[in-house]
Amino acid sequence: MRRILIALSLLFTFTASHASNVEIQHVFGWIENATLEPWGVKVKSKLDTGALTSSLHARNIERFEKDGEEWVRFEVNVEDQDEDEKVSRKFERPLYRDVIIRGAGGEERRPVVLMEICFGDTVHEEQFSLEDRSDMIYPVLIGRRTIQHLGVVDVTNTFMHEPQCDEDSPVEKFDKDNTDEDIGA
Repeated sequence: MRRILIALSLLFTFTASHASNVEIQHVFGWIENATLEPWGVKVKSKLDTGALTSSLHARNIERFEKDGEEWVRFEVNVEDQDEDEKVSRKFERPLYRDVIIRGAGGEERRPVVLMEICFGDTVHEEQFSLEDRSDMIYPVLIGRRTIQHLGVVDVTNTFMHEPQCDEDSPVEKFDKDNTDEDIGA
């Protein structure tokens, strides 16, 4: 019994000491509105701590070569939360990398591109895998690689911040050296 009390005391001391050293800058709900930039369309986004890489609903995904580099052309079809209507836009982005998704149905290779998304008053350039998410509730899923740059997730709350980005908003450019490649994986 004494060992258990000592262990709990040490754990509490470590946790309290660690928590006081962590500065929580931003707290987000598990569902937030965000805008896809520079488009500005407002979409519902699910902050999913169980996912590593963020994902964006995309259709007609096509790989092609441009100036000797591999690129991806795709179409984003989402419901604009401001206008309450379906909107669509075509994008072309350099292929950042490929990700292999493993699930019950086997393995799937998906392209990953860098996209900009606004949370609160800051634009974040982050990695997004492209997939048809039309059978999902949320067109944007935010994974741990992106969440680590946003702040923390309050799983008991939703819609804690409205996106308020404009041309003067700070832009957090993607920094592969400041991204944990296997957060908890």
